[in-house]
Amino acid sequence: MHEPSEYTKQVQQSGEPVFREIGVGPWNEEHPGEPRPDIPGTPAFDARYDTELLDHGDRRNVLDRYRYWTVAAIKADLDARSRYPYEIAVENWTHDFNIGSAVRSANAFGASRVHIVGPHKWNRKGALMTELYQHVDYHPSIRELAASWRYRIAGEIAAEQARVNARIIRAQSRHRPLSADEQRQQTQSAHRLDTLHHAKIIALDILPGAVPMERYRFPERCLLLFGAEGPGLSQAALDQADDVVYISQFGSVRSINAGAAAAVAMHSWVAQHAVIEGPGAASESGSSATVHC
Repeated sequence: MHEPSEYTKQVQQSGEPVFREIGVGPWNEEHPGEPRPDIPGTPAFDARYDTELLDHGDRRNVLDRYRYWTVAAIKADLDARSRYPYEIAVENWTHDFNIGSAVRSANAFGASRVHIVGPHKWNRKGALMTELYQHVDYHPSIRELAASWRYRIAGEIAAEQARVNARIIRAQSRHRPLSADEQRQQTQSAHRLDTLHHAKIIALDILPGAVPMERYRFPERCLLLFGAEGPGLSQAALDQADDVVYISQFGSVRSINAGAAAAVAMHSWVAQHAVIEGPGAASESGSSATVHC
């Protein structure tokens, strides 16, 4: 065996690394004397808590407020307070390992839905189980994805316009003007309709004619398309896109890691639309998302 280099000896003598422990231990160790929240019929009962996690501790990669909660409870809470109105789609034709990273970033940056295009089986390693907390849909083709997304947007427009019309008809039938509350609702509906009418499918790729992300204003409602590491997006995906956007780069390589590119794009949307009120996770307010902590 070779004698370690002087540098290796210094590393070995440094005492690193010392990592802090993530998560919490069993409930009775963390909260001695406090009643367990998983016993039905007791004042402390809370259906969100998981008995097994209370027994053995919770070392999952979740926010502290979700400690001991079931997966279903966490997902429901995210639906209620932390989903932003944009969605992402990833092409899965090459079983790219970056898909897992994109799904994890979608969770971190509050994407309302994740779409996997292509084979149902995808590389989950980089997701670190975050797919459990996301709404994940599967599509056999990019054309089917685009059609279903646009159909859903059209349905939301029709439903919102029907609510606008119903308020007007109700007021007219009673021979009165819109009440202050109805006027407020009409204003909210007008914003939702404007947002829906400007919804777009946006491809992320480096191509001639693409717009630099740093100069691009993401619409509130949009579907972001990401391709595989190497080949990027398929031509079918590019054909469905309303806009093509790229991330400006300043080194020698043509592109950055696909998972990293997805994270940059999602955070760019958040930076443009979220109103950050403090450190922590997001809370979707209905128009531009607002972050409460």
